[in-house]
Amino acid sequence: MTLPIRDLSSPNQDDRPENCPIDMVILHYTGMRTASEAVSRLRDPAAKVSSHYLVDEDGNVLRLVAEARRAWHAGASHWRGQRMLNNRAIGIEIVNPGHEHGYRDFPVLQLASVCDLCLEILSRHAVPARNFVGHSDVAPDRRADPGEKFDWEGLARNGVGLWPDGAPDLGTSGAVRDAAALRDVRAALAHIGYEVTAEGALDPALATVLRAFQRHWRPEAVTGQADSGTLARLLAVARMCGGR
Repeated sequence: MTLPIRDLSSPNQDDRPENCPIDMVILHYTGMRTASEAVSRLRDPAAKVSSHYLVDEDGNVLRLVAEARRAWHAGASHWRGQRMLNNRAIGIEIVNPGHEHGYRDFPVLQLASVCDLCLEILSRHAVPARNFVGHSDVAPDRRADPGEKFDWEGLARNGVGLWPDGAPDLGTSGAVRDAAALRDVRAALAHIGYEVTAEGALDPALATVLRAFQRHWRPEAVTGQADSGTLARLLAVARMCGGR
């Protein structure tokens, strides 16, 4: 059954570069108080921001930009060595007020529509599982969305994205501080797709990237610390990513 989608075009779009594959899906939350405010902003030429789709809390879906066109949603971003991710990504805005306006759980109907929409996108584009990411994954220094309340695990169980089954919750004790071990943490983050430096210490930049990883794969503890539970999930996700 095809997901019902209503078209409501945004002017904030342009041509994708020639011969650039569509091989990413980036999930966002709207971060505004109401859905109508979000739709207005995504269609405001002065805002210069848009997405391909918007999924409301009741599960209804708007298409703002055709998939073949470039929507303006990721901004300055990086994933797996690629930049300017709007060139190759499909952007999905999910209605939620976000951390600034009363972040709340995503309703079941909304999550179901996000999942169905992602599966339909998969039927049209070869998007690797590791390329279903959040805005916070590709811009960890600027964004926190869709955040730790988003059900990445449920999405993966339905065939969208990655989730490391069998990686136990080992708690937040045993934080890694040894420089050599932190280099391994950086290497695992880079293998997954994050942009990290080669330094050894737990510096603010590494903590920011770890926090983004935790929002996606370790929502129980979004601390920015390389604790035992985070390390278990990190290594499990890195193994799932296989070779570059």
